[in-house]
Amino acid sequence: MNAPTEGALIKQHLIDPEICIRCNTCESICPVQAITHDSRNYVVDASKCNLCMDCISPCPTGSIDNWRSMPRVQAYTIEAQLGWDELPAELSAAQLAEFGAGDAADTATSVAAPATAAAAAPANASAGSAVESTQSASFGATLPPWSAAHAYTNLYGPKAATKTITATVTGNVRVTEVGREYDTHHIVLDFGAMPFPVLEGQSIGVLPPGADANGRPHHARQYSIASPRNGERPGYNNVSLTIKRVLEDYSGKPVRGVASNYMCDLSIGAKVEVIGPFGASFLMPNHPRSNIVMICTGTGSAPMRAMTEWRRRLRQSGKFEGGKLMLFFGARTKEDLPYFGPLQNLPKDFIDINFAFSRTPGSPKRYVQDLLRERAADVGPLLADPNTYFYVCGLKAMEEGVVLALRDVARETGLDWEQTGAELKAQGRLHLETY
Repeated sequence: MNAPTEGALIKQHLIDPEICIRCNTCESICPVQAITHDSRNYVVDASKCNLCMDCISPCPTGSIDNWRSMPRVQAYTIEAQLGWDELPAELSAAQLAEFGAGDAADTATSVAAPATAAAAAPANASAGSAVESTQSASFGATLPPWSAAHAYTNLYGPKAATKTITATVTGNVRVTEVGREYDTHHIVLDFGAMPFPVLEGQSIGVLPPGADANGRPHHARQYSIASPRNGERPGYNNVSLTIKRVLEDYSGKPVRGVASNYMCDLSIGAKVEVIGPFGASFLMPNHPRSNIVMICTGTGSAPMRAMTEWRRRLRQSGKFEGGKLMLFFGARTKEDLPYFGPLQNLPKDFIDINFAFSRTPGSPKRYVQDLLRERAADVGPLLADPNTYFYVCGLKAMEEGVVLALRDVARETGLDWEQTGAELKAQGRLHLETY
């Protein structure tokens, strides 16, 4: 580990606060719990980080891929990193020499990383029991499907040629039943003549106006794109977002989400500052006969809507060759489920839709993982098919349950889960995007 010792130089892992969009991907995937955060910044504990690199590829912005040559005794503390608005400059050779540190060229070897991924796993987690642990994120792919289109990322942002792009609100429609607690909006943003190429599965960052309690500008909030690559309105330079108005935190404590309330209250014609796009792995396959299994809850439906709509447009154009499309969609009730009405109108021979409602009066609680097990006879063959891709999006709490359900389906189908799970990851076939 990077434990400080006199006269040694380390390669300290840092997160760039200017680029980070606080998506929590790095913290959720770190096998040694070296990454933490407060209301402002995500930071890396130098005493825990073992340079396993598991967090590098999944980061949608590249903010995670930053390093500083530091004397161990002067490694930046968590407290210092939490106060940053930007990364500190590299120390000069003279500054390093002041601490008696070795040549900067020795940095890469001054910290020993584990020889294998297994070395970074918890001591009580054997290969056979890994799925039973909370390491479900380890099964998520960090590579896109082999046939995915090329994704453009970070075209606009703090360190891009253009820092932000201004979008115009051209649509703002509530997509959950009025009067229900879940106030979710479908918001359309138009970029005019400014280029903003996106793919299904990517996201953008919205910069709400104003400042936080410390007087600093609000950081960007990340939202998945809910429209296909050729726009919410085909042929137009626009995107749509699915945003739930946040009025309480995960523990039920009243809180008013800064960006969600700002976005849900916008009128047509309002201007919004945007950065991005982000994401280069949670992408749909372009192979026309590929199967797609989408598993989501709430606003996790945004990328699933984008994928479904792109497939629907391909089908209308005659360019779709029949890959299977399955959706497992969970909510508390059907009234709380975004896009419930439009989903009912999609042809049954186009998409296989399965709803799970956890709080329908008079009915038992059902979750998406329950539906996966119930449909094992259909999901099992898809798990075994190398042309099938699985996408999971929603609250973090669903992730492990879904992975456990896929394990059970695999075993019921006669598949070796350890082999199947490894293949899903290595082939870019199981994508997890939870928050």
